[in-house]
Amino acid sequence: MPCRLDSPVSSHPAPAAALPAALAWVEAELDTIRAAGLERPARVRQGRQGREVTLDGHTLVNFGSNDYLGYAGDVRLTKAASKGACAEGFGAGASPLVSGHSLAHERLEQALADLLAVEAALVFPSGFAANTATIAALVSPGDFIASDARNHASIIDGCRLSRAEVGIYPHRDMAALDALLAAQPQARRRLIVTDTLFSMDGTRAPLADLCDIADRHRAMLLVDEAHATGVFGDRGSGLVEATNCAAGVHVRVGTLSKALGAAGGFVAGPATFIHWLRHAARAWIFSTAHPPAIAAAATKAIELVAAEPHRREELAARAAAFRERLVSAGLDISGAEAQIVPIVARAPEAAVALSAALAAAGFFVPAIRPPSVPHGRSLVRASVCWHHSDDDLTTLANAVIRHAHCD
Repeated sequence: MPCRLDSPVSSHPAPAAALPAALAWVEAELDTIRAAGLERPARVRQGRQGREVTLDGHTLVNFGSNDYLGYAGDVRLTKAASKGACAEGFGAGASPLVSGHSLAHERLEQALADLLAVEAALVFPSGFAANTATIAALVSPGDFIASDARNHASIIDGCRLSRAEVGIYPHRDMAALDALLAAQPQARRRLIVTDTLFSMDGTRAPLADLCDIADRHRAMLLVDEAHATGVFGDRGSGLVEATNCAAGVHVRVGTLSKALGAAGGFVAGPATFIHWLRHAARAWIFSTAHPPAIAAAATKAIELVAAEPHRREELAARAAAFRERLVSAGLDISGAEAQIVPIVARAPEAAVALSAALAAAGFFVPAIRPPSVPHGRSLVRASVCWHHSDDDLTTLANAVIRHAHCD
């Protein structure tokens, strides 16, 4: 029987209690989601992240993780977290401004600043919080934000929270961005926000052009390096480093949860800006600091990024060969340029069917559907990681080609 990873966790789920009258509308909303083919499963993972993953009792080669360098399950991070917990306890106990900022957090923020070659960094409980808090602090009513159409939800929500006017420019369309900013001479502040590596397309932002446009319009430029940190650049700090654009990027946001294998987010830049952000970023001021043990694990991961550059080099080579196989077979991979490789299926049901066929072949490659992608652009997304072998990638490519063409 084929492995259906879009099925519920249990084949015999406990019956749900009737909703109270005030929440009766929820069932109708769920019916709408189901009818559109957009209901999401709640999967249970057993064991640690790695080359293989066990989901709902099925062990598959794991192409659904953002663990790009293979550190999420690395025992060296586990040991660092254990030592950190023994030294400082697990919970931080308070917000950073009260008493939650620990020695482990201080070391992590210095390690991040050193990795990115900036003056200072600030650690947040999540990458989502880092984006929403920073954008909402930088701009407010009377200001203008220019945002790429395919930016992450955390950027979108940060724009909404700011209550500034927002202009959306088509994906990587620099002429449209230039026109948007030119039409806003009255704005008090102007902010350009973009991912550097787009999470659903695997495409890269044109950073040099963005820096030029920001300079000409005297706009702030904030970039999110979530999927690029650890993967690009001689030091592994991201695409800002790899493209030599550090001088033109004013604020860098990132996450500790992808290539670094830990948890949390960060903002990095000039020391004066980071000091101000401690007084302005509400999600940092009013959240309990994330556990010191996690900060210790993230610091260890940064050390490993410096000590093991071969991981990102080998990842880049394998991902390029995988993309080439798919493109040569005539598949639409949405112009991917990195370790994130989407295979566009268009309809939600087609993406779910392709994901299920790949699961039956032994691979976990999740289906991605609206609202994560635009309507008509449902896909399966293969996240290539360092621990995937050439044989893994060849076998997966053959399976994708076979089943995608069959559909």
